[in-house]
Amino acid sequence: MGTFWFVSAPLFGHLDWGGYLKTAQALKADGHRVIWVSQPKIGGYLVDQGIPFEPVSETGWLWPPPPAPDITSIPPQEAVFLRYRRALDTWLNEDLIPQAVEDLLALGERIGPPDLLVTDPFLSASALAAEKMGVKLAVCGWPAHEDLDEEDLFPVQQELARDSRDRITRLCQHFGVSGENFSQGPTPSIQSPHLHISFFSHYWYQSEPNFLPQNHFVGGIASPANTPPPQWLRDLPDQPAVLITLGSVFTGDLGFFAWAAQAVYRLGWIPIVVIGRNPLPPADKVELKSALPPTTRLLSWVDFDHVMPRLHAIAHHGGMGTTHSAIVHTLPQVVVPHAADQRGQAKRVSQAKVGLHLTAHDVRNGQLLPGIRAVATDAKVRSYCARLTAQFAELGGPPRAAELLAAQLRS
Repeated sequence: MGTFWFVSAPLFGHLDWGGYLKTAQALKADGHRVIWVSQPKIGGYLVDQGIPFEPVSETGWLWPPPPAPDITSIPPQEAVFLRYRRALDTWLNEDLIPQAVEDLLALGERIGPPDLLVTDPFLSASALAAEKMGVKLAVCGWPAHEDLDEEDLFPVQQELARDSRDRITRLCQHFGVSGENFSQGPTPSIQSPHLHISFFSHYWYQSEPNFLPQNHFVGGIASPANTPPPQWLRDLPDQPAVLITLGSVFTGDLGFFAWAAQAVYRLGWIPIVVIGRNPLPPADKVELKSALPPTTRLLSWVDFDHVMPRLHAIAHHGGMGTTHSAIVHTLPQVVVPHAADQRGQAKRVSQAKVGLHLTAHDVRNGQLLPGIRAVATDAKVRSYCARLTAQFAELGGPPRAAELLAAQLRS
């Protein structure tokens, strides 16, 4: 039996990626020593989920991100550069990462290093600390792929790629490591040479670049809830319900919540609006409540294992965990991406024919109602959903991910 550290940013969305936390639980159930490492904000939740927790002062993830720049009066190329630079400053921040690495190294000195350090895909501190401690790194959530050819990059991407490489070089020099857990091409990222686990399927990424051999696609399986359902769910009328959510981070789009709830209500179904754990200002919450139809259930958080089996469809932002849960529960999806990787998820939902990708412009022009109605009532969409659910289940899900991680101890 081995010791595994699971390291994540202190955000609830970074506990998932389609099965990250459930993989830790599967390893623990197999008798391994599992410790989750992050900042204290999420510690109580992890302990409630049965996973021992070790707090650190810093993980190297900048949150909230730098303020969004005003791009209305600058050239388009400069606006693109500023957006990319803002994202880079979030996961590759030279002011925060050194402290995060030191915290991980100090934890290793105090409780002993892990046999395998498992990380979410965006923690550069994990990549540096694993190499410094001389332990293997595994990445859960995103597959590793071949680097793009630098000649195929736009000039703004080339400039940011050089900035990324320079930052990684300086951090590696600071800690006296070679950077073995970073890709070496023109678009550097955290890349384990040993194991990347994706909780989707190879088919899901059908239009992506070539994947590296250390990737394993484990899909996922719907998990039965292990606690009694909440009272509000038990009291729900016996009619179709649609979940409306923007996840746990980009939750400020009150118009999306209201328009989607009104669309579901006009279809004669029950809207379940989940606004995330970030509290809304009181005035915003009052405004939102006034815009919601009377049958709406308004909640801050729901357990997907409880709620997903009760749903008819879902309208959401395209977060990886939410998208994955909809797939394993055979739910048609309407995806309105708001940021980051959500656009990629929305594209893949459309490509797999399990839902619809709408833009913010589509939403403003009244396309939520026909979109939700179309995906929720079309027999072909339902059949594609069932096919993808079966494909994911065949790949094994978190139990298979736990097997792959444990196998690293023997290789």
